[in-house]
Amino acid sequence: MSRLKVVTLGGGHGLFSMLTALRRLDVELTAVVTVADDGGSSGRLRRDNPTVLPPGDLRMALAALAGEDAEGRLWQRTFQHRFSGEGALAGHPVGNLVLVGLAEVLGDPVAALDAAGRMLGCCGRVLPMACGPLAIVGEVTGLDDDPAAVRRIRGQVAVAATPGQVRSVTLEPADAPACREALQAIHDADLVTLGPGSWFTSVLPHLLMPDLADALLRTRARRLVVLNLAPQPGETEGFSPEQHLHVLSSHAPQFRADTVLADTAAVPVPSRLTDAAARLGATVDLVEVADPTGAPRHDPVALALALDRVLGRLRKARESSIDGINDSGINDSGINDSGINDSGINDSGDHRRDIRSSKETTPWR
Repeated sequence: MSRLKVVTLGGGHGLFSMLTALRRLDVELTAVVTVADDGGSSGRLRRDNPTVLPPGDLRMALAALAGEDAEGRLWQRTFQHRFSGEGALAGHPVGNLVLVGLAEVLGDPVAALDAAGRMLGCCGRVLPMACGPLAIVGEVTGLDDDPAAVRRIRGQVAVAATPGQVRSVTLEPADAPACREALQAIHDADLVTLGPGSWFTSVLPHLLMPDLADALLRTRARRLVVLNLAPQPGETEGFSPEQHLHVLSSHAPQFRADTVLADTAAVPVPSRLTDAAARLGATVDLVEVADPTGAPRHDPVALALALDRVLGRLRKARESSIDGINDSGINDSGINDSGINDSGINDSGDHRRDIRSSKETTPWR
């Protein structure tokens, strides 16, 4: 059986965590990255050239997939290196400038990312969700004397850092086309993942582009939502795990998932999360995936094991489906994912197999 195709959607540190885990598995991997960043180096580059794709999240995804040989490590360190000092280059990562330069030389951001992927010896492909820059607009309460008053704020940084309560977000331009290669990757995928990451500014934007949202509805792939370990100050402060799913549903009412993956310790009332997931058509996997040191990040090995279990059920279902085709061409196997208890929670934490500490999959060419 050929390797399963996995497409992971997101941006920033959440996407970096997913890619760091997924690269340990024997899958064909594609990252689809948000392009609405307007802070730091990316924001400065956008102000200098409003048509440029913000490269920061794209650079981080490439770094997560970089080769582990000496050359790959060198290029990863170089791409992530920030210029010091007080001049015009100060604060810019080398990789941001390289990506912008490649896009100008090649005239195509996808070609630029593919070229950078070859340079770093990446074990997967990195694509933008759109080939032009986007802006996030949020509707926020709690910024005025009237706590119910709604104000519109524009920009990823403004939404992420607001002291108010984010109620909803939209994208500008609202009718921006998605990257064609990203749409094709979702169409061809066996598994599509969404999250973790900044919920309103890195995760939800993928559901707000009409053709990208449509591709997520139409794909034959299983859909996995990975929840954050904790609410994020500003964007989701005070949110419960199930509230993250409610927000997702309110922004994309037609979206359906197959599995919701969450850290056991991050879910104080599992039954509430189970109910919220069921409204998406999903069951819940509760697994210990947090960094054991207590740092606010996912442990890559534990997350890889949890993702491998999801993929294992997918492989089993596909094999059963093939075996269950009877002579009349009807699938009568009655397959069902194993490990789901009566409450809709998959909490069988004893699944283990060796997860390689380094990538051994074919580099992107």
